[in-house]
Amino acid sequence: MHFDILTLFPDIFEGVFSESIVKRAREAGLVSITAHNIRDYAADKHHITDDTPYGGGGGMIMKPGPIFRAVEAILTPHSPQLLGGMGGGQEPRVPVILLSPQGRTFTQSVARELSRHPRLVLICGHYEGVDERVRQFLASDEISIGDYVLTGGEIPAMVIVEAVTRLVPGVLGDPGATFENSHAEGLLEYPHYTRPYIFRGWSVPEVLLSGNHAEVVRWRRQEALRRTFERRPDLLTRVRLSPADREFLQRLAQEGESGDVKV
Repeated sequence: MHFDILTLFPDIFEGVFSESIVKRAREAGLVSITAHNIRDYAADKHHITDDTPYGGGGGMIMKPGPIFRAVEAILTPHSPQLLGGMGGGQEPRVPVILLSPQGRTFTQSVARELSRHPRLVLICGHYEGVDERVRQFLASDEISIGDYVLTGGEIPAMVIVEAVTRLVPGVLGDPGATFENSHAEGLLEYPHYTRPYIFRGWSVPEVLLSGNHAEVVRWRRQEALRRTFERRPDLLTRVRLSPADREFLQRLAQEGESGDVKV
């Protein structure tokens, strides 16, 4: 899996991607990441990448030329038909993703979708925004990591790389780990415990010490349901629930442990 990140601040990624899971994935040759400086593709001697907006208004807009030239230089030598854009009439084989607050919300299912591609291009916006022609004729997708304001697309790019890297086969030691994490199945994750058995008077639930695998699985499922019901009940409308799940949630609702939720 290879990530190409187009940014005005390439050095910002080095510390984040040199630690933990992403570092191990890179060292194992499972993931590679290249941060490209958009300024290197500016046509003028001062490497200017932004300008004032047509029609007036505050802020600066990132110019389309450097971004188009960067993507074309990165991809076209390897395959002349990689580019298409959202308005170009064809789907590029390598997704070109504009990180934008107007994009579709990044979720675990989107991460799984992106992990099926061997290569991704991530365009980090900055300033007041990016020239609309980048979205229309270059980007094949737009992604937002949430409804809040950030200075640029660098942090969203980090989030996407981290989430997608975890799904690359071989990156995590436990093959089932990616499906047991929070949101992987649409539920928040169940509680975890480790040694010591008693810490400051608080003990580990007995079921986890029972050795009964079926009971442990049942407890974890119910605790994931309980936590989701209490903290993110909106997620339950999108989860595939078994009859046993629904019965458990109905009991929670009757006990009045949280607000109303459709199950």
